[in-house]
Amino acid sequence: MNREITNKNLHLLLPGKVSFFAKIYTEERGGRDLLDAIRTFYKSNTYKALEQEETKLWHYGPVALYEEFEERQ
Repeated sequence: MNREITNKNLHLLLPGKVSFFAKIYTEERGGRDLLDAIRTFYKSNTYKALEQEETKLWHYGPVALYEEFEERQ
């Protein structure tokens, strides 16, 4: 079994990363709509970077991804 993360299989990790980000986002923004948080993240430069294996953002946990998102705003 090949366990290496590549651009071809990275998409398997992204939904979990997005859902944890959205939970933090809604908590930090006073309970905003979860769907709005997901849409916001998918449109962000942070998500565009997360989609690229070579950035290694997929290593980040939800708090680090949220901080990265805030820095890129």
